[in-house]
Amino acid sequence: MAELDITAVVRSSGLPASTLRYYEERGLIASTGRNGLKRVFDEGVLERLALIAVGRAAGFTLDDIARMFGPDGRPALDREVLTAKADELDATIADLTALRDGLRHAAACPAPSHLECPTFRGILDAAATGALRAPGRQIRR
Repeated sequence: MAELDITAVVRSSGLPASTLRYYEERGLIASTGRNGLKRVFDEGVLERLALIAVGRAAGFTLDDIARMFGPDGRPALDREVLTAKADELDATIADLTALRDGLRHAAACPAPSHLECPTFRGILDAAATGALRAPGRQIRR
């Protein structure tokens, strides 16, 4: 297996070296040694970084992601955990879709004031009760 120095991994992954060092500190990736002052990784690190990126994009924490790798460093994905996260994403998508549709309605609503628009009032009511959160934050049901 070919070895890549940290510069090559940065170029290939698009991640800054500081993130690679942090992931190494957290045990998510491991260097195989050094070439002078530069860390060296086997080429399999790129696939591992891709798996980490998918996990982060799906909303998993780094601790969650660390548990997705077996002791040998290979992925050991729990299908039930993946299904639960997919269900969470479905709920978030539904909530954001409803919010988007409500905002589009409010933008085009012929009511004299947005506060007179029942759809916009519904959005305000949801926000007032805490049912509405910023994207990337959990939306309460």
